[in-house]
Amino acid sequence: MAAAGAGRMRRATSALLLRALRLPVRELSAPARLYHKKVVDHYENPRNVGSLDKTSKNVGTGLVGAPACGDVMKLQIQVDEKGKIVDARFKTFGCGSAIASSSLATEWVKGKTVEEALTIKNTDIAKELCLPPVKLHCSKSVLFPVKEKMPLSP
Repeated sequence: MAAAGAGRMRRATSALLLRALRLPVRELSAPARLYHKKVVDHYENPRNVGSLDKTSKNVGTGLVGAPACGDVMKLQIQVDEKGKIVDARFKTFGCGSAIASSSLATEWVKGKTVEEALTIKNTDIAKELCLPPVKLHCSKSVLFPVKEKMPLSP
């Protein structure tokens, strides 16, 4: 009986100690990362999601993975006979910043020539979306398919 009483006393003491040391949940959890409204908008309402006909002669497809965080992006552009990008589509599996960057990139390349599209820098995308420095790699990965795998002419 004395052993049972001692066990109960230890549990009660532990419970009281834990209650005394308990911090509010908001203090225990990691601080919330707040994204700029532009990132949230492109994440919640992504533009140009999908695929183009990869067998078409005037469609270029690029696929890239970002080793830093595991994002995978596919970017496709459709180029007319004058070398102007008439359509762009993407599929991104990754964080909100990567999806927002992909969405913005498709908007920006439409109407440009391939050469003009190649002048877009990841820092331009990051600046427009107000990405924090820790998320800069998300915008960088989006442009790799265009610069490395897209044809320069249809």
